[in-house]
Amino acid sequence: MESDVRSSKDTVLIFDTTLRDGEQSPGATLHTQEKIEIARQLARLGVDIIEAGFPAASPGDLEAVQRVASTVGTPDGPAIAGLARAVKRDIDKAWEAVQPAAKPRIHTFLATSDIHVQHKLRMTRREVVERVGEMVAHAKQYCDDVEFSPEDAGRSDPEFLYEVLDVAIRAGATTLNIPDTVGYTMPAEFGQLIRDIIANAIGGRDVVISVHTHNDLGLATANALAGVLNGARQVECTINGIGERAGNCSLEEVVMALYTRHPFFNLRTNIVHQEIHRTSDMVSRYTGMVIQPNKAIVGANAFAHEAGIHQDGVLKHKRTYEIMDAQTIGLAQSKLVLGKHSGRHAFRIRLEEMGYELEGEKLNEVFARFKRLADKKKDVTDADIEAIVADEVYQPPETYRLDHVQVSCGDHSIPTATVRLVKDDDTVITDASLGTGPVDAIYQAINRVVQVPNKLIEFSVQAVTEGIDAVGDVTVRIESEEPVGTEISATTERRGRRIFSGRGADTDIVVASAKAYMQALNKLLAANGQT
Repeated sequence: MESDVRSSKDTVLIFDTTLRDGEQSPGATLHTQEKIEIARQLARLGVDIIEAGFPAASPGDLEAVQRVASTVGTPDGPAIAGLARAVKRDIDKAWEAVQPAAKPRIHTFLATSDIHVQHKLRMTRREVVERVGEMVAHAKQYCDDVEFSPEDAGRSDPEFLYEVLDVAIRAGATTLNIPDTVGYTMPAEFGQLIRDIIANAIGGRDVVISVHTHNDLGLATANALAGVLNGARQVECTINGIGERAGNCSLEEVVMALYTRHPFFNLRTNIVHQEIHRTSDMVSRYTGMVIQPNKAIVGANAFAHEAGIHQDGVLKHKRTYEIMDAQTIGLAQSKLVLGKHSGRHAFRIRLEEMGYELEGEKLNEVFARFKRLADKKKDVTDADIEAIVADEVYQPPETYRLDHVQVSCGDHSIPTATVRLVKDDDTVITDASLGTGPVDAIYQAINRVVQVPNKLIEFSVQAVTEGIDAVGDVTVRIESEEPVGTEISATTERRGRRIFSGRGADTDIVVASAKAYMQALNKLLAANGQT
């Protein structure tokens, strides 16, 4: 099967690993349907390769990658990659998972730094070289498009690294990915490493050089761009920069740097820039990982100006303080003012302009939420609509659904909450509890019904828009207090305490808090197989 993905000299391929490396962020567990929805949006965004998961990790992850490959891996869509250790079983599973894609890729890796080779692998350098050649060749018998990564390349002996990469090329690798696995290198030395690899290991052979950088020292994007300047033509990254520890190179930062500074780089990508904001919001909602306000490109403050001098300059000429337009990433402002008198047609048109294509019952649910909100707010903003859509659409499978919540509290009363939950078999359960505050009372009441031991480790609330009538957006993280075995995510074979996140939006932050907690609990229940 001829399925290679190639870059031209002036095009940088975008390899998105949100569904694999990004999902390894604590609390960012995704179930299969969420992975498929994100993969569809990544395809709309125009990424060239989607690394959909680590198929050998569990049957659940293998199934998720298979479904992404069969639904998103179309001939005109992105290549679908599966990650595999340099082990036959992993490679076999990866091929089983990506085979349905029109453009399948097997991505295999083995560490090359001395600290990894000696202390983690407990192998000799010669054994590493032999394993790389054997396993890349094994992958090649399945798939034309094979990627090899020397893990911890940034701390590897260059001469040994060249030898390993040469063996990988000879065995059939078409992409060589150079990871700064622990975010250790500086941009100047990482750029030099890429230049030296091209000169010493590639020798003009037809392979794509890729970079995979981590953000432990805050240099992931800088290192990736340094690699690109020195000849790399694929960047491995994640939406919002999520990932293990301090995260990965941020897709939106790399893409917009290449776009905004095109005269400097003289390079392009295949990304549809107007889909960046929507993709960022979707990933944030599904993973429960809130985007920091000052995050480059997609943060709430990225296009905001508070200082008087800045405001005056922007009013006189936008380019005084804005180097890019908000519309470029899909933040175009609505020409329609939506309120309680707005009809279904106007609302649907606005949804379509924002990139949401909702039909049937989902559209009815979102429109009903909009009308209820419009009764409370004079004008409903795009941010409000996004919060509504996220709250209605981006939901895990519901073992329990929150049907009603009521709270009594005050400075001279004991906070009391009553909740009514509906189980997936339509059983209705009502209970009540006391608490130290209204949110604690609600969570105690919910716990009495659901009875799944967990610990609340994070609770945050922020306003979606300004004003006293703003929608509140609540994020929670809970930790299971019993070992969890799950077939949902790439970390599935690791049993132990796991973190699950949830988000909820409502003009009543108490209700939003209940919704967020229920979402996190439903993820925990799904991980336990209680769906």
